Amino acid sequence: MTNMKPEKSQKTGLFFGSFDPVHTGHLIIAEYMTAYTDLDEIWFVISPQNPFKTKKEITSQETRKEMLELAISNNPKFSMCDIEFQMPAPQYTHKTLDVLKEKYPEKQFVLIIGKDNLDRFDRWKNYEEIMRMVEIYVYPRPGFETSRFLTHSSIHLVKAPLIDISSTYIRESFMGNKPVRYMLSEKVFNFITKKGLYRK
Repeated sequence: MTNMKPEKSQKTGLFFGSFDPVHTGHLIIAEYMTAYTDLDEIWFVISPQNPFKTKKEITSQETRKEMLELAISNNPKFSMCDIEFQMPAPQYTHKTLDVLKEKYPEKQFVLIIGKDNLDRFDRWKNYEEIMRMVEIYVYPRPGFETSRFLTHSSIHLVKAPLIDISSTYIRESFMGNKPVRYMLSEKVFNFITKKGLYRK
């Protein structure tokens, strides 16, 4: 009888965001994570509303999902996850992790966050539980050099490219008729232009 090695658990990075819109900064970080870490794939977990952001008019979930699907369609390592749209508000990360771990027990999930989020990680609901539940890969963000939480065994700093692009900047640029052509994938840029999104 041949000795069979147990199949390795797939390591899946969870990249949360409202993705309004998804931009090249998101895609560069995700690509880096699959190329230079042990992550096998990235799930873009699209969120209805960030609990830390003030209530604002947010683009419809179907439109944001469509843009995200357009942006990641050519990369087999990228997938969209809209599980939070089926969960009751507010959608806290620890609750989402509970649901995902129960639904996909074969997956080894890793949380991907920027250093700006690590700086205020103790404001997250049940943040200590999150650190016990999953590993956390942290990518650099401009202006955030904090070393908070980096000594925790679950936290790993990844030397990904430092990118200073935000969805807020892109929305404001569209409203002000400023060029952002190269901050978006071609498909997403064309979609936004055709739909007239983010115009006053």
